[in-house]
Amino acid sequence: MTTGMRVGSGKSLRITLGALAALALSSSFMSAPAVADGKLEELKKQGFARVAIANEPPYTEVKPDGTVSGAAPDVAREVFKRLGVGDIVASISEYGAMIPGLQAGRFDAVTAGLFMKPERCKAVAYSEPILCDAEALLVKKGNPMGFASYKDIADNPKARIGAPGGGTEEKLALQAGVPRDRVIVVPDGQSGVKMLQDGRIDAYSLPVLSINDLVKKANDPDLAVIAPVKGAPVYCDGAAFRKQDADLRDAYDKVLAEMKASGDFAKIIEPYGFSAAAAMSTTRDKLCGG
Repeated sequence: MTTGMRVGSGKSLRITLGALAALALSSSFMSAPAVADGKLEELKKQGFARVAIANEPPYTEVKPDGTVSGAAPDVAREVFKRLGVGDIVASISEYGAMIPGLQAGRFDAVTAGLFMKPERCKAVAYSEPILCDAEALLVKKGNPMGFASYKDIADNPKARIGAPGGGTEEKLALQAGVPRDRVIVVPDGQSGVKMLQDGRIDAYSLPVLSINDLVKKANDPDLAVIAPVKGAPVYCDGAAFRKQDADLRDAYDKVLAEMKASGDFAKIIEPYGFSAAAAMSTTRDKLCGG
């Protein structure tokens, strides 16, 4: 976790000293685990919910002026607003640190494209699905090593793949047999593109929408996208809460269902390229293996 950010009433989050002060003032409230059925009331009185985010467009994007936009925080902002929590304070976190930070009470929720997997479902209380996507590989033009799957990378002893530390793509590469020393942890998307361009990795893996966003911004004709990755599943994320805050999760789900039914959910996520129909076609129980 690094920078604290506070969300205003508009469509963006902004880094402010006020957000940092709010976090400091709230520490006394959060020093002990909250009683589950009082968590929402606590957040209402506090005036904001603390959420973990990533810097991975279009899920979340931190702009040079400190504002943050993206489908995940936009949905979270609206749901919490309808629950009577007027604001959210967001902190950037690596994916691998999100669940430990949530469990330690540093966040009230994770709203960052943290895909549901059975092992994660055992650790946190997920909402119903919000953002769904498939996996992609960013490679040099012409795909010189012929990658179509993570196994193709594993089978080539010279191939190196970049992926977010603790993220789904890192785990998929390792599960496919790519040796640990050939799975390179990449801190952010821009670094992944640069490492590929410089030849330090031979493929960079992120969800399709994230890779497409990077390619658009890079404007480099020598890059190519392989999508979807053969054999990789389609994933959906959800807002993640502590197990003891399941009542807050249930309240979140109720508002989320109302937004899906009214069409408000689609209005938020579809401009970012996500499909509301995809999120509404599956359930938390299916994705978590329940």
